[in-house]
Amino acid sequence: MKNIILTGVSKGLGIETARTLLESGYSVYGISRSETEELKILKNKFPQHLKTLIFDLSDVENVKNKIFVEFIPLSVPIHGFINNAALAYDDIITNVNYDKLKSSFDVNFFAPVMMTKYVIRNMIFNNIAGSIVHLSSISVHTGYKGLSMYAASKGALEAFSKNTAREWGSKKIRSNCVVAGFMETEMSASLTSEQKDRIYKRTSLKEAVSVKSVASMIQFLVSNDANSVTGQNIFVDNGTI
Repeated sequence: MKNIILTGVSKGLGIETARTLLESGYSVYGISRSETEELKILKNKFPQHLKTLIFDLSDVENVKNKIFVEFIPLSVPIHGFINNAALAYDDIITNVNYDKLKSSFDVNFFAPVMMTKYVIRNMIFNNIAGSIVHLSSISVHTGYKGLSMYAASKGALEAFSKNTAREWGSKKIRSNCVVAGFMETEMSASLTSEQKDRIYKRTSLKEAVSVKSVASMIQFLVSNDANSVTGQNIFVDNGTI
């Protein structure tokens, strides 16, 4: 059975991805800042295969000890890492606040980089041909008012992922980004109906991106069916134009 680390597991895309993986026979090591009722229900359904850790990824300095010593030691082989957790930062550039900007980069970029470090070390130690999947955003590629700082953190992640793929491909370790469009999740809940409508009209399908569709793409990328796919940005965005 393959072991997958999944951040941001407690709600939205994270909980849907966890459900998809568990129903496909994976074991999930989920990390989130809190435990939601939905996560509790999923744990009760898959008590042997869903393990969770309450941890705030903004605490970058403790990523190693909390996650890779106390929660998932080297003796547990890691077959996949899904970096789904993200901290939204919506504002126009002239209002940028350094502390908020740093917090968003801590969660969206610095913590994933440090986690990738220890995931790859685990994969090498256990001789695993593993898969790393980072969740990116369509805002990196198509500008949206108020999302420049968030997009910057995700753009850095895309560059990191592509170079990770190049660096560790000889060890059969793959790294890809799923570039997701706007989904109906808690992160987009602050948008008004008018704002959502404008965003959806910029897509070919004129609607919100299916959370299930994104989760299914993630599951594909961690599977052996995708063993020739690496260094890619894969768009699941309803054809944003």
